[in-house]
Amino acid sequence: MDSLSKRDIKYLKGVGEQRARLLAEELDIHTFRDLLYTFPHRYVDRSRCFMISELTPDMPMVQVKGHFVRFSEEGEGAKKRLTALFTDGRSMMEIVWFSRIKAISNAYRPGDEYVVFGKPAFFRNAYSMVHPEVDRFDPARPPHGLRGIYPLTEKLRNRQISTRSIGKMAENLFANDACRHIGETLPAEVVKGLNLMPLHDALFNMHFPSSHAALAAARERMKFEELLYVELHILRYSRERGEKIQGLVFPRIGDAFGHFYSDVLPFPLTGAQKRVLKEIRADMKTGRQMNRLLQGDVGCGKTLVAFMSMLMAVDNDYQACLMAPTEILAFQHFENLKAWGDRIGVKVALLTGSTRTAARREIHAGLRDGSINILVGTHALIEDSVEFRSLGLAVIDEQHRFGVIQRAKMWKKSRIAPHVLIMTATPIPRTLAMTVYGDLDVSVIDELPPGRKPVDTLLRYEDQRQSVYSLVGQQLREGRQAYIVYPLIHENEKLSLKSLEEGYEKICDVFPHYRVCYVHGQMKPAEKDYQMELFVSGEARIMVATTVIEVGVNVPNASVMVIENAERFGLSQLHQLRGRVGRGADQSFCILMSHPNIGKDTRKRLNIMTETTDGFLISEADMKIRGPGDMEGTQQSGIAFNLRVADLARDGQIIQLAREVAGRMLDSNPGLLQVEARTRKDEEACRLPLSPQSVSVIRRELDFRFRHTFDWSRIS
Repeated sequence: MDSLSKRDIKYLKGVGEQRARLLAEELDIHTFRDLLYTFPHRYVDRSRCFMISELTPDMPMVQVKGHFVRFSEEGEGAKKRLTALFTDGRSMMEIVWFSRIKAISNAYRPGDEYVVFGKPAFFRNAYSMVHPEVDRFDPARPPHGLRGIYPLTEKLRNRQISTRSIGKMAENLFANDACRHIGETLPAEVVKGLNLMPLHDALFNMHFPSSHAALAAARERMKFEELLYVELHILRYSRERGEKIQGLVFPRIGDAFGHFYSDVLPFPLTGAQKRVLKEIRADMKTGRQMNRLLQGDVGCGKTLVAFMSMLMAVDNDYQACLMAPTEILAFQHFENLKAWGDRIGVKVALLTGSTRTAARREIHAGLRDGSINILVGTHALIEDSVEFRSLGLAVIDEQHRFGVIQRAKMWKKSRIAPHVLIMTATPIPRTLAMTVYGDLDVSVIDELPPGRKPVDTLLRYEDQRQSVYSLVGQQLREGRQAYIVYPLIHENEKLSLKSLEEGYEKICDVFPHYRVCYVHGQMKPAEKDYQMELFVSGEARIMVATTVIEVGVNVPNASVMVIENAERFGLSQLHQLRGRVGRGADQSFCILMSHPNIGKDTRKRLNIMTETTDGFLISEADMKIRGPGDMEGTQQSGIAFNLRVADLARDGQIIQLAREVAGRMLDSNPGLLQVEARTRKDEEACRLPLSPQSVSVIRRELDFRFRHTFDWSRIS
């Protein structure tokens, strides 16, 4: 593979400098290897020729055998086109070309047999094809089998590089001497043990499948290879980081934790909270830096677990901090933690961008002399002027709001990197968590505290609006508060969607006896905070908002949320919004407003919301419907990867197998790590020793595939 990754694509037969430039710019194909791993994104079956009478407009690419009857040029200048009548002997169809008119009219002769391959369209009571592929029919070599369709751009099409052109390049590539013996990228032990298709055969069948079964086997091989290297990279990164970065040791549970647990704890811990606390406690005793992701739905008690984890740091003479993405959220955390801390003699302080200079100086001094045990704040915590005497634990709330650099700055607040606990209320499907957050240990709080009632979610349509307003009015009369969420700020003529501006006026008219506040993303921070505070204090009883409230305020008194045009939101986003209500002991409601004429799939998606409040079930469903999204935008670890074949939404079993095999490889082959790792005492049966040659191949592949990965050592 090394030699193929160094051979410039311009030296391949049929490419040349001009085409090489286009392939590099448009498809990121620079070398022989790049072309090998540029696979068709779909396949069409060319084993059958259709009759024109069998065509339908919704068919994909099809082929028809017959002959041209006549050619004619029509139109002038830019509108000039070449039109041909094509017959299969029974029916006629029209073939149209808008470019290369002279070359095409000279290439094909009426009466000779051809096979045309393209997308059928129905226009003016007749079928047609625009710019199909045309091949002379050869009885000795009839068209057959599966044909790959390669990804193209408009620029490539304009320069006459078609999917057929790329297929021909791939054909020339496999005929090239350099590709006759493609070296394996997987150890023989793995290929044989899992009965995988050899690499050369897999690559060939990805481009030119001999059958559906061969294509399936090739795809399984390439998916496993791709995911194995992702998992190897993530696990290697995680283990090397664990070996390089010394962690603090918290050997004891002391008075602060014990006093809180025995005398202050507001309600008994759930089984899930106890399990997570044990996992955190075990991490803090190892001497390695804890790097743990804490997942759990809104209201599951993550903040309580975080506070008790901070008390473990305090009991071992260290400080702790909690960083939140907004001032309002930071203030709410501070109020909770301070109330608990005051009862056990633990000092909690708040530092945000709006903290006054005198108070800021006092906090800085308290951090330096150690009199402040726990600091809560926003990005202000990572300013260079903030110095801790001995920071032992950093808790980061809603981690997707913070970049990797910001997190790393927190680490520099201590000579030895503090333990890190990252909290998120966004449920992440297991397969996605294993990859995107694979460098983190994951803990899940999957049960609600006793007394919490699940939010009652209802799907309603425009003709039921009055009954919806009646429910909102009933909740308001009982002293509670309501959210009304809109997808847009301003009215959009092109989209028949409710806007916040018209919604605000409407709500003020419908509920004239209650103060209404509003929040959206284009507001200045000070105005947004003012409006938020009106709602948090209870002065405003209704908040009209966009999705800016998705991560934000905790108002236990809010018991009803109406989401307009709910069909416009993803499932995970709807679940996040729903998490703004149901924070108190009262029954809460989330009403999804939609159009009655929504599609079947959309209705199914919204019905999922009404059937379950389990965030993990919802996130799994969302990922299957929408795909995993922008992984590099979601992830914050610095581990970058690009999946060509595998699908995180559908290949969960392969991910788990790849992770298991990767773990066994690293356990058994220290040479795969860049640093000298501690010996792992795993059972012999679970080990996967490799030959020195295999270790060398894997290391080269890892270096090649992840050569652009973020270098963590720059900041840690």
